[in-house]
Amino acid sequence: MSINYVYLGDVKVGTYIMIDGEPCRVVEISRAKTGKHGSAKAHVVAIGLFSGSKKTLTAPVDQRVESPVIEKRVGQILADLGNSFQVMDMETYETYEVEKPSDPQLLEKLKPGVQVEYWEVLGKRLIVRTRE
Repeated sequence: MSINYVYLGDVKVGTYIMIDGEPCRVVEISRAKTGKHGSAKAHVVAIGLFSGSKKTLTAPVDQRVESPVIEKRVGQILADLGNSFQVMDMETYETYEVEKPSDPQLLEKLKPGVQVEYWEVLGKRLIVRTRE
């Protein structure tokens, strides 16, 4: 489990941070100026990588937040196991079970023999796209 720490003020749209223990992609960020009482605040809206749910975080810009390390790998789908795929890593030749993605456009392209890019985040794996 590898995690980096970043200041909330340094977070930009498109980066990944941890909110409520889930890795999330930041889709919107707004900053409020320093007020009479206290420091500047940042309001972050993000989408969970695994759940797809919308999450928000409001905190001082100088607060440190966790940023997950995302390992991007290439694999090949070996079998369709119902609600998951069996994927073989193209470097290590290890096989894994990876949950089927929720995106219907990506799902229709996935079948045995297709090469995919998958991300390993906090011990979980997620199919992101096909490799042409």
